[in-house]
Amino acid sequence: MTSTPAKILVLYYSRSGTTAALARQICRGVESIDGAQSLLRTVPPVSAESERPVSAVPEQGAPWATLDDLRAADGLLVGSPTRFGNMAAPLKYFLDQTSSLWLSGALAGKPAAVFTSTQTMHGGQESTLLSMMLPLFHHGMLLVGLPFTESLLSTTRSGGSPYGATHVAAVATDARLSDEEIALAQALGRRVAQVAVVLKQGRGTPP
Repeated sequence: MTSTPAKILVLYYSRSGTTAALARQICRGVESIDGAQSLLRTVPPVSAESERPVSAVPEQGAPWATLDDLRAADGLLVGSPTRFGNMAAPLKYFLDQTSSLWLSGALAGKPAAVFTSTQTMHGGQESTLLSMMLPLFHHGMLLVGLPFTESLLSTTRSGGSPYGATHVAAVATDARLSDEEIALAQALGRRVAQVAVVLKQGRGTPP
């Protein structure tokens, strides 16, 4: 076992709190793997004045992510609510600033996965997951999903997708995650952590 744990960055944007809830469950999955450590980070909101200064520390929730967080990570999970079948602007804005990491290949060869939350069952979950995968492919990351060996994918009546962990807010009147959504989010965190630990043990820093 390597003496230094594999650092798994769980990066998200959330408005109503449900994507953040998924992120916390993913962290639990990461932390259940020996040799893995989760790091929870969020991104600031943007608007038409997206260059305006933001507070150095969020008023609540996880700290703001930095490019150094990405550079130091051995694995990455990225989450966003849907915006017309796409990732939300704040997350896109943050990812658009990662060209220096792309040029240096800092994320190449590292495992990654995605997660999302929608208000309705057909609110664009899978297209949102795919939209978040695209920049990760450009960075040369190794995309990890949820295989159908996860039996809950076949029984869930709310969130859950082979493309990543999801939540459907309208299924629960109090917007809490269902038991299946929790289990699948944790499973996704475990899968990314397991891959990251194997890569870190076997090859040191992935190429």
